[in-house]
Amino acid sequence: MLIEDLKAKARWLYGSDSGPYLLRSFLSDATLSLLLYRGMAFFGRSPLTRWFAFLLHKLNAVLCGCVIGMNAKFGRRLIILHSVGITINSAVVGGDDVTLESGVVIGAEKGQIPRIGSGVFFGSGAKVVGGITVGDNVLIGANAVVVKAVPNNVVVAGVPAKVVREVAPVNDTVEDS
Repeated sequence: MLIEDLKAKARWLYGSDSGPYLLRSFLSDATLSLLLYRGMAFFGRSPLTRWFAFLLHKLNAVLCGCVIGMNAKFGRRLIILHSVGITINSAVVGGDDVTLESGVVIGAEKGQIPRIGSGVFFGSGAKVVGGITVGDNVLIGANAVVVKAVPNNVVVAGVPAKVVREVAPVNDTVEDS
């Protein structure tokens, strides 16, 4: 899954996931945060290695300024562009192809947790709070505060966030190379 994440980031940043661009992606901002998150998720599956997952969780917070809860789950091709200020509740579940900018908060309100679809882009400083669902193929604008459900194939922006336009559905096929 980690290689898929890095290839997706290389395609996002450079338009290609060939060798040199994959290396540049690996060396780019926030890759350490992604590595620590994926390691935490892997080692957190077993009670015997959960302590190591906790250590990776704390390292992510201290070294990268990124707090992704111990039980948060994201699908394939997660991209973290800038890790500082990202805070994600431990119970959050996100789909494939989620992209996070700096300062993103995905949190609970009164014990209710957001569910994040696939193909969701979070602009810098975006907040998603409460027991809502963010659909597939959604772009959340910078500093938007999302407190109501978001349908598929839209751009939302503002405080509180509102749909500002619809977008064409995205082809679900991604090359597995």
